This record gives sequence, C-alpha cells and structure tokens, in this order.
Amino acid sequence: MGLLIVIGIIWGNIFDAQSQLTNEEIKNEYYVAAYIWPSCHDDPLARKKLWSEGMGEWEVIKKGNPRYEGHYQPRQPLWGYEMDNDPEVVERWIDVAVDHGVNVFVYDWYWYEEGPYLESALNDGFLKARNNSKMQFYIMWANHDVKHNYWNYHRYGDNESILWDAKVDWKNYKIIVDRVINQYFRQPNYFKINGEPVFSIFSIDKLKESFGGSIEETRKALDYFRDEVKKAGFPGLHIQWNQGGGSLMSEERALAFKKNVDEMGFNSVAMYNMGGMDEDYLVYGANSIKIREQMNEILDVPVFPCVSIGWDDTPRFPKKGIKDIVHSHNTPGSFAALLSKAKDYADQHPGQTKLITINAWNEWVEGSYLLPDMLHGFDYLKAVKDVFIDKKYDRY
Repeated sequence: MGLLIVIGIIWGNIFDAQSQLTNEEIKNEYYVAAYIWPSCHDDPLARKKLWSEGMGEWEVIKKGNPRYEGHYQPRQPLWGYEMDNDPEVVERWIDVAVDHGVNVFVYDWYWYEEGPYLESALNDGFLKARNNSKMQFYIMWANHDVKHNYWNYHRYGDNESILWDAKVDWKNYKIIVDRVINQYFRQPNYFKINGEPVFSIFSIDKLKESFGGSIEETRKALDYFRDEVKKAGFPGLHIQWNQGGGSLMSEERALAFKKNVDEMGFNSVAMYNMGGMDEDYLVYGANSIKIREQMNEILDVPVFPCVSIGWDDTPRFPKKGIKDIVHSHNTPGSFAALLSKAKDYADQHPGQTKLITINAWNEWVEGSYLLPDMLHGFDYLKAVKDVFIDKKYDRY
C-alpha cells in the first residue's frame, strides 16, 4: 500500500512537472514585446537641456491639459509618478507584465552629443531588477533628430531648431557597436532570434545620412556590426528595420522600400506605431492591417505585427486638438480584438518567430501605455492576458 502511494506521488510529480513545462511552452510560444520610452528619470543631459525639475518627462506629462470636453488629460498613473530607473519600480513592472502575457521589453536607446542618453532606465532600472531573468529585452536605437521644443515646449516655445542631430560618425558608430555588444548582447536574457541578438533601428534615413547617404556604405557599416558580433561569439546579428508608423505605399515607394531592405541586408521589419493613424481607433486598426499586409506581400523578410493602444501627444504640442489624436472607439476591448488579429497573423506565418510588438508599455506622453492608470485600471493589461494567456479569442 505504501509503495503504491509512493509510486502515485512520483507519477503525480512527473505529471505536474510536465504540465508546468507544457504551460510554460504555451506561454512562450508568442513573444509579446512592449516598447519602453525611458524618459521618466533624472538624466544629467536631460536635466541640463530639457527637464530641469529632476523627474524627467513627468514634468511635461503632468502639465497635459484637455483640448475638448471629456479629453483625458493629464494622464494619471495608478502607481504615481515613478522613476523608470528605480529597480524596485521595474521589478513590479516585470511581475505585472509576465503575469499578463508580456514577456519582452524593447528599450528605446539613444546616442546624442557623443554619448548615451536616458540609458539609466535600462542600466539601473531593468538590469538591476532582481527578477529580470523572467523577462527578455532588446534595444531599438532611436536615432532620430530632436528639435528644441519637441520634448519640452514649455521651455523652448516655438524654437524648432535642432537640439540633437542623431547622425553619427564612424568613430562614434564603433563605440556604439562595442557598447551594445558588451553591455547588452552578453546579458543572458537579451532577446535573440535563431541565437542572433536582435538590434532594431528606428531611422534608416538617419542611418544612411551617417554614412554619406549611400546604401553601399550603410551596408558596410551594418556588415561591420555583424562581424563584431560574430567575433564576440554569437552566430550572427539580427538587424531589424523599425518602420515607426507609416501608411500605404505607392508602387514606386514600395519598390524603393524593398530595395533598401534587401540591399542593406535587414533581417526583419517591425513597427513602433502600427501605422494608419485616424481619430477612430477602429479605422486606425483597419488601416494598420492593410499596411502590414502590403509590407508582408512585398518583402522577403519577416514583418512583425504591431498593435498600438492609442495616440494622444497633446502634452507636447499646445496647438494640437481633437483631430490630431485617437479619441473614438479606443477601448481595452477594441485593443484586444486588434491584438487577436495580430496573433492570427503570427499564426499564419509559421516560418517566422511569433513576435508581436505593442506600443507601448509607458508612452504616457503619447497616450499609449499598458501600465495601469486611474481611468482604465488594469484593463489594457487584461486585454493582453485574454489574448495570449487565457486564449479567449481562440475558443470559438
């Protein structure tokens, strides 16, 4: 009798272990990656040039004001104005993200004035979080110019001259390559596809400008990066073209786009915003699907779907109003429905990694965030869980 009990316990433990493994495999079948805009901490360069109060862009977010009746401004985070470089804050982020099906963070990463900018959110927040092994991450080099009044019009008014030019020379480019490989790619939880670290680049035009506007010279720069990654012991480098937003392309533009992707040797295309912005979220979503389908049709590399939560960057721009933002039908339910369409797209492309990006984890200043707030609570996070963990949209 005792032997039977012991055997039963052993088999029960094996079954439980197998069940847990199966559940884990199901969870990780999809890589749900949320973008992180790391602006809400006291960065030395930001304090000097942009946000002098020492709380980063919260300084601007808190000044958001309604532009029409019922406009939800300023945005009110449930957990208050937390610093994104505080490891205890990020530990909570990781727990709530993983619990709801988000398992990758994509950190916006900057290089201005020959050095890193806003890097503390990743270095001191995420990488010092005690539970960061639960979450993978990768970098999107946000190599775009910044006008003086773009990130703080309260300080600079109508001054639209360039504060930071994102163009880099070969010297800085080599420093960036070395820094990214040794500081990030070597982390055990850096996100890889087929063993290759994923590196996303936001502005291809600015990248080309850094190398004389030449596709050939830009390809040489990317190939240099690939060679250095291989020297570091990786099988290769997965370089991702980040399309930003976008719209449907003419035949001429589509051919030029494909030529750039092919000749510079990009491995995939992703988007920061899903593209096709409209005041009506349902129209916005329908537009984004058409854009994604067009890119998928013309390209020979994977196109990864993106779903945005909304768009409202009025805290940055005093002249913007109702026609400049998404204000109709943008609910957690409509977001979940669109997310289910992105999941379907991933399922229909079994030959590529099931990566879906979400704009965003914490784009408070652009009205697109998964973090809980005082209006929707946890509803946007629950939408992700409904689609990717509970599979509610797969049942019928």
